[in-house]
Amino acid sequence: MDLQIALFLIQDGVVNGAIYALLGMALVLAFTVTRVVFIPQGEFVAWGALTLAALQAGELPGTVWLLAMGGCAVMVVELWSAWRRKDGRTLPRAAAWNLLYPGLVLAVAHFVDFQAAPLPVQILFALLAVVPMGPMVWRLAFQPLAESSVLVLLIVSVAVHVAMVGLGLLFFGAEGSRTPPFTEGGLELGGIPIPAQTLWVIGCSIVLIFALTVVFGRTLYGKALRATAVNRVGARLMGIPTSLAGKLSFTLCALIGAFSGILIAPITTIYYDTGFLIGLKGFVAAIIAGLASYPLAAAGAVLVGLLEAFSSFAASAYKEVIVFTLIIPVLIWRSLASRHVEEE
Repeated sequence: MDLQIALFLIQDGVVNGAIYALLGMALVLAFTVTRVVFIPQGEFVAWGALTLAALQAGELPGTVWLLAMGGCAVMVVELWSAWRRKDGRTLPRAAAWNLLYPGLVLAVAHFVDFQAAPLPVQILFALLAVVPMGPMVWRLAFQPLAESSVLVLLIVSVAVHVAMVGLGLLFFGAEGSRTPPFTEGGLELGGIPIPAQTLWVIGCSIVLIFALTVVFGRTLYGKALRATAVNRVGARLMGIPTSLAGKLSFTLCALIGAFSGILIAPITTIYYDTGFLIGLKGFVAAIIAGLASYPLAAAGAVLVGLLEAFSSFAASAYKEVIVFTLIIPVLIWRSLASRHVEEE
């Protein structure tokens, strides 16, 4: 290995680390607010990329059918809940979000030629089709069990992941997809060519991380999420509905995942199950942060990206093993350094 090779590996590590940082922050957000280890985070990465690829190929993306199915399922749950409460005041809003909105998305996808549309329009529609499935997953799988133990929520999270992978195979097929880069060209830094898509990934990741910082630090909803993360009971006593906090956190997780998939689609071929490994590497970054700290999650993600890049050069056959082995010393250290509290 010489300096030039090391610089190439650092470039790859930083690019991968930027994506892992976004996913790690999303996992920290989901866990701190809802106590859910959100394993299906990676599926939103794959669905976002595959939706954009389908739009650019002039095909009807399977995501719009998934959105319609999810909306119908949520509406059935809302009808059952309203019947049990003997209160139907929330049904019109639920019908608008879960029936009218998916129907509108399906109609637009069917009648509009997105293949000829500008890239920003394609990206926007892909996000509009994928992101609403985040709160749908929360409503169907996790909200009824919100007060359960972390172990129960983890088991449900694994089940949701398996179901979403199967749905991805059914609606997208086993073929992989790749999208053209946002812009052609690039620049040269120290004799190392840097593609334009690499700059897009790093730049968009920094902007999104900054935007999340502003949301959590400056907005009312962001402060409500932080309050729920610190003390769920106290937040409920202060009038913050934990169900709304869960819905918002899963919406942000879906947004981060789908946008991350759109960013990396020009760099690597995305399959229906690609998001699982990417999400696991984000999970390693979140574990390094103790599922509690956003800055540590971002730093851990860059460490994971660099370790993966250099491992692929030194021992490519064991690249994944080396990356996931990193979690063992971190867990041992946290087990010895943390105060154990028995969950009631």
